[in-house]
Formats: sequence, structure tokens, C-alpha cells
Amino acid sequence: MNYDDLARTDVLEWLLEPSSPSVRYWALQHLMDLEPTSNEVQTAQKAITQEPVVQAILAAQAPQGYWGKPGHIYANKYTATTHTLLILAEFGLKRSPAIERGIEDLFTFQLDSGHFSTVRPKTAKGYASKISDTCCLDANILYYLAHFDYLDDSRTQKTIQFLVDHFDENQRGWKCRAYPINKEAVFPPLCYMGLCKVLKCFSVFSKQHRSRAINNIINQVVEVILENSIYKYLRNPDGSRKEKAGWKRFGFPLFYNSDALEILDTLARLKIRDSRTGDALNLVLETQQPDGKWLLKHSFNGKFWHDIEKKGQPSKWITLRALRVLRFYST
Repeated sequence: MNYDDLARTDVLEWLLEPSSPSVRYWALQHLMDLEPTSNEVQTAQKAITQEPVVQAILAAQAPQGYWGKPGHIYANKYTATTHTLLILAEFGLKRSPAIERGIEDLFTFQLDSGHFSTVRPKTAKGYASKISDTCCLDANILYYLAHFDYLDDSRTQKTIQFLVDHFDENQRGWKCRAYPINKEAVFPPLCYMGLCKVLKCFSVFSKQHRSRAINNIINQVVEVILENSIYKYLRNPDGSRKEKAGWKRFGFPLFYNSDALEILDTLARLKIRDSRTGDALNLVLETQQPDGKWLLKHSFNGKFWHDIEKKGQPSKWITLRALRVLRFYST
């Protein structure tokens, strides 16, 4: 494949439109190779606060810093603190007093172990809880803590260590009470979506923030993903592989969900080249539209503070992600 043929000039101009500063912010860096410190990138990031999505989110923040239901970072679903901060990080918003208020409230949900509870504990016994499932929650939290420059915070380091300590070396993953519903219907023994989310958060860590233990986990998790051809981790009754059909419908944002494009984006960020990405890459190529764009096929619109694009229509977010992936894998 030839990236120059895939990335049409009119499509790049569409992604760089000032009317979508968040997409422009990432496209300038990842498709045009501008440094984060450049004037164009900095101007785009400052303009992100004018995005209707961002304005709606910031207007909905409680004075105490949280979003959604007080005393709960996961309710109401998709408008709660953790979902909201994840969207703001995906949009590229800069750290600000509003973000800091939200994150300080978030940390009151952190258990002594470093794991995050969805409900704020009321007692010291509650904070001492040894519960260790739902790695996707911790991973998404770490993703936006990394974006908002909290990686060196001792509280963030505690969550990172929690994920490192609870990684199962034998089964190569993390336990989750919600996975699998049917052990006979999947190949990976431990939570596959959670595993993908942990890899995504580790992929945005700078090299100096990736310890030897983290790099070891990255290597093992990448192998699990490649063994399953990214989106073919389900098992048919006869033992053959079955694709996760929903992962072929690209969406943004994805929260605890994932899809083949998001995982390819993570692998590209980690500079992983392997022939086992072939089927997923072909899927990306096949879904490019005649006009050079990609469509939003999966959406949570109507469930959070403000809709993001229109389902079934050309998507700047999906097109940005697809071109970022294809740019890496075409070289």
C-alpha cells in the first residue's frame, strides 16, 4: 500500500480545518510531523476549549470537581468523571485548574493498593480493600493521567505498580469478574478488552516512564493480541476462531470498549510490525470510502454530555486514526 495514495490532499485539509481544533491538534503532530511546541500545534490546543463538546463538558462540572453522580466516578455511565476525563484527554485538552479539580476528586476513589473503586470508600477498611478486577478502569484512568502530566505523581505510580503486580505471567493478563461469560467461547483466558486498554495506556508512556517490568508486560500483551489476529479472539463450538464482529465497526470514543483500529493505533505507537496485523490492516483499507474518508460506525451519542460526530457519516476521528495507522504500516 502507498500512503501518499491513501492520504489525499483534500482529506488532509479536511482534518486540518481550524473548525475542529482537537483533530487539527493531533493531525499536525502525527500526520504533518510538527512538534508539540510549535506555534501551530499550541494554537490548535488552545482552541480546543472552544469545541462544543469540551464546552458542554466543562459547563457540567460540579464545583467540587466531579461530573455525574457525586461519590461515584462511573455513574451515571458515560457522563461520570472517568468517562468525561477520558474524552477530554482524547480531545487533547491541556491541563487546567478545572482538570486538576476533577483529578483531585478522582484520587479520593483510589484504594490503598492503587486500584480505583467506582464508589468512594467511606471507611479506612474500605480503602484497604484488596479487590483487584476491572483493569480497564485503571488503564483508562492512567491514559488520561499520562496525558494531563500526572505520571510522576506518587498516586499515579501506585496505580501503575498495582497493574504490574497483578499481571498474571502464566495466563498473560489481568483477571476480571465480567470476563469471560463463557470460557468455552473465547481463546484468551483473561480479560481481552482490559488487556488492550492496559496496552493502550502503556503505549503513551514516554520511554523513561516504562520500567523493565512494564516493557516485559508490553511484550507479552502484544504477543497475546497478535496471536488472536487483533479481533479474532472468539471461539466457535468446533474450536475454530471467530472474529469479534463489533470490532470491525470503528468508533470514537470507545471507553471500556475497543475495536481493531484502536488496537492497530496502539501497536503502531509501539512500533510493532508483524504479519499477523495483516487482516486488521486489510479491514482498515477496505473500509476507506471513495472520497478517501472513513465513517463513524459505532457511537455512544445521546449518552454523554454532547454528541461527537454523526453515526454513519464521515468521521474526522476515525479518518485521523486510520491514516495514522496506515502511515506507519506503509513505511
